[in-house]
Amino acid sequence: MDVRITEAAEARVDELPRPIQDRLLRIFERLREWPEVSGAKPLTGNLAGHYRIRTGDYRILFRVESQRILVLKVGHRRDFYE
Repeated sequence: MDVRITEAAEARVDELPRPIQDRLLRIFERLREWPEVSGAKPLTGNLAGHYRIRTGDYRILFRVESQRILVLKVGHRRDFYE
């Protein structure tokens, strides 16, 4: 599966400490194996159709589009859903 990251999400990753960046990059690699990705949770309400996966206190918001995963947002849990 092809994994694409929006410019906004990529900019946010670049701002994070290197150990967090490394963890997020490993998750991006895991997403290539969709749908055999453990820990991905489908969201509801306004975010129905999207998924989130977490690593520690950080979250990744993404959606599946045919043969592509689009990473929309990366952030700390305290302000992730605002």
